Amino acid sequence: VLSETNQLVFAGGGALNVKLNQRLLSESNIEKLYVQPASGDSGTALGAATFVANSQGDCVAPLRHVYLGPAFTEKACLAALKKRSETCHWQRMDEPVTAAAEILTDGHPLAWFQGRMEFGPRALGGRSILGCPSTPGIADKINAQIKFRERWRPFCPSVLPEVAAELIQPAHPAPYMTITFDVAPSWRERIPEVVHEDGTARVQVVDEQAHPRYHQLLQAMQESTGNGVLLNTSLNRRGEPMVCSPEDALNMFFGCDLQFLMLEDFLVTKEPV
Repeated sequence: VLSETNQLVFAGGGALNVKLNQRLLSESNIEKLYVQPASGDSGTALGAATFVANSQGDCVAPLRHVYLGPAFTEKACLAALKKRSETCHWQRMDEPVTAAAEILTDGHPLAWFQGRMEFGPRALGGRSILGCPSTPGIADKINAQIKFRERWRPFCPSVLPEVAAELIQPAHPAPYMTITFDVAPSWRERIPEVVHEDGTARVQVVDEQAHPRYHQLLQAMQESTGNGVLLNTSLNRRGEPMVCSPEDALNMFFGCDLQFLMLEDFLVTKEPV
């Protein structure tokens, strides 16, 4: 009961309205807000499975992350690369995180395909297009090259937990990009490419255990730029679903103006590096 716990669980299509969720969290009688991360139709399967399990006496464990989709081996990535008819350049990187951080710090967008695919509508570092949010114009560049969407639609920041403690007000769990927060004034000029004109951002706080490599990349960005923050948007073109397989990623990569793709440990480029 809300009056006893001051905690609210929210699901359904309306729960994906991040501004509404910020408004709910501002209510004096709501201290914690949990938004089911796949609140649209795809979440119905999860709800049905949870209902049946609970009715059969199973103890349903809390959802710790949404990296629940398929992952692909190095062998599968190599097979996809070798099938390409386009002139394709790739190399296996000994330190893929370092290479990715260098590309991002130099001001380039990066397609990032790592580990298991996310469940739900948000790209959370498994199938993402990334940029350095302190690079002027990076959001417009991603829009022009890949997304072709209205500029008023803000891109989202993925952040380290220690950065989140300074960045968002009030402090609240934010693992799934389901709530907007007021960005601290001291941070708005540091990462302008991911702050909406009203001073808010739809933040993802990245948990190290949930996605170690994405967390490592944020740490590398912290070292190279002083900001443990990345612009994060879904790995797809306008009107298409988020990519799933290596073949999907390569089709999308060669169908847009992106120049860099980190396909697991493989750096894929259109020109020799």
